[in-house]
Amino acid sequence: MNTNDQTGVLARRSDAVLVLEDGRVFRGRSYGAEGTTFGEAVFSTGMSGYQETLTDPSYHKQVVVMTAPHVGNTGMNDEDEESRRIWVAGYVVRDPAIRPSNWRSVRTLEDDLVEQGIVGICEIDTRALTRHLRERGAMRVGVFSGADADKLDSELLAAVKNAPTMEGSELASEVATKETYVVPAQGEKKFTVAAVDLGIKSNTPRMMSERGIEVHVMPATATLEEVQAINPDGVFFSNGPGDPATAPQVGLLRDVLGAGIPYFGICFGNQLLGRALGFGTYKLKYGHRGINVPVLDKESGTVEITAQNHGFAVDAPIEGHTNAPADAEHGTNFGRVEVSHVCLNDDVVEGLRCLDIPAFSVQYHPEAAAGPHDAAYLFDRFVAMMSDHIDAKVSA
Repeated sequence: MNTNDQTGVLARRSDAVLVLEDGRVFRGRSYGAEGTTFGEAVFSTGMSGYQETLTDPSYHKQVVVMTAPHVGNTGMNDEDEESRRIWVAGYVVRDPAIRPSNWRSVRTLEDDLVEQGIVGICEIDTRALTRHLRERGAMRVGVFSGADADKLDSELLAAVKNAPTMEGSELASEVATKETYVVPAQGEKKFTVAAVDLGIKSNTPRMMSERGIEVHVMPATATLEEVQAINPDGVFFSNGPGDPATAPQVGLLRDVLGAGIPYFGICFGNQLLGRALGFGTYKLKYGHRGINVPVLDKESGTVEITAQNHGFAVDAPIEGHTNAPADAEHGTNFGRVEVSHVCLNDDVVEGLRCLDIPAFSVQYHPEAAAGPHDAAYLFDRFVAMMSDHIDAKVSA
């Protein structure tokens, strides 16, 4: 891009305003589509992988603030998308790249934002915004450009306060597939899995497929009868957006656990397992969003660097903490359960393992693209659990 082209891009940016629900205001320039958007303001600490972040359905109804100052330098391609579209409600960056530089790039990040109507803002102090969210917590936000940016701050703040909150929002059904589709196993088919789509990312069935699993990706409205109709060796619940306390899929999961079908859940699927077992869930102050979150595997003692995107967590006692008995095992309607993984930043529950039925889950993303890949072994654990379950039925 020559100097004239660069000047043209900068010249067409209009004034933009970001207004938080506590009244803090940031002024910058429009980025992406021009207009108005509302959502929950959250920050992501990843320095790469923004295409995967934007297309992750778990970010539905959220305005994502990038802590990395320079965003868009690798452009966009047709291979790294995690779903069929961009899901973020809005996008906030400090210094957007005007010209991408990567051999895989086929268009700019801003091209996709404009084409899909994603309203953003740039040229603001994202460090100050991130520090504010860390102190005050995730909150409602509005981004305004075009004619709305000229309105009084008091008018904009009133509009933000009228927007829905994340607590109490049932969003998984809005992002899930409407029809079942099948991702065939690569090579010899060894297992069949019913994957309930609550906001599934494309890399999840791909990683199962690589392990000989035929994956039937089913709508969020799937029933036990529909799941059992494919005679699955296992059931999987995906990541997804919204408040787990509103999720009707907890009923299906209790039926799955009661039927003794092996279960594996990721992120939202972990929260729903917690609720199915009788634990509560709660909203984190500002959540975990990034690709560098340390998690302790309590069984092995190893630390994994993980990708995460969640604003809610399971309220289960952790061994050795003041809220827990000395015994790590907790009794539920489905037998004994233990907290298997813990976040080393803030002691949030990052995984559950059932000891009397074949079920486990993690709060983070072992399928993370572009990484890290420390936790990919969990798909092998799911395979081993299904294999053991099949062997037990044969020997019985």
